[in-house]
Amino acid sequence: MSSPVILGPEERPESLAIGGFTITVLASGDDMQAYETFHTEGPPGTGPGPHSHPWDETFYVLTGPVTFGVGREEIVAEPGTFLNVPGDVIHWYRFGPETGSFVSVTSGKSAAPMYRDLAAIESPDKGLYREAAARHGQNTREDG
Repeated sequence: MSSPVILGPEERPESLAIGGFTITVLASGDDMQAYETFHTEGPPGTGPGPHSHPWDETFYVLTGPVTFGVGREEIVAEPGTFLNVPGDVIHWYRFGPETGSFVSVTSGKSAAPMYRDLAAIESPDKGLYREAAARHGQNTREDG
């Protein structure tokens, strides 16, 4: 059984830099039983290309706008927008025209280890990002 997790601003973990934006692991699978929680922030033009993974992912936009692509639909999400993407659905997001941020929750315990592996990559080589993500079950489209 997991223990309660309470993080004050001064206890917030260090952010992980991935592809020009940051992800802070607020609660990982090590802390929770069935989901993980993250805070993501990025400057205009940053964000992952089209991808899918077996876990569900829910987003709540705090600042923005943030543009999301889900399947064939594109949504400009203003602050206060809630968006749920079921597992295995292709999606992406892009921050802009201002710095944006959101809180996300993922089912399972695979996203936090993947983000840590992605943050360890020091090269801008997208192939290295794709390989690391694939080890955690994420499928990344080549054109993304």
